[in-house]
Amino acid sequence: MEAEKWGRRIRAFRKLKGFTQEGFAKELGISVSIIGEIERGNRMPTEQLLEKVTQKLNVSVEDLAPPEEQKINK
Repeated sequence: MEAEKWGRRIRAFRKLKGFTQEGFAKELGISVSIIGEIERGNRMPTEQLLEKVTQKLNVSVEDLAPPEEQKINK
């Protein structure tokens, strides 16, 4: 469940920034299948990958976190 929420948010921010899955995966140095698994909620991104994602999307981890995670961390 948690992975699904992170995946949906990553997908939404990726699309807002104009990246395709293929282009985004290339920018991150990972395969398209990995980003697809993350966005579908089948795989939780590692901390290292989250850091790359936030850098490429120019957002903070707090911005990317699901709303219920943001409340816990505040």
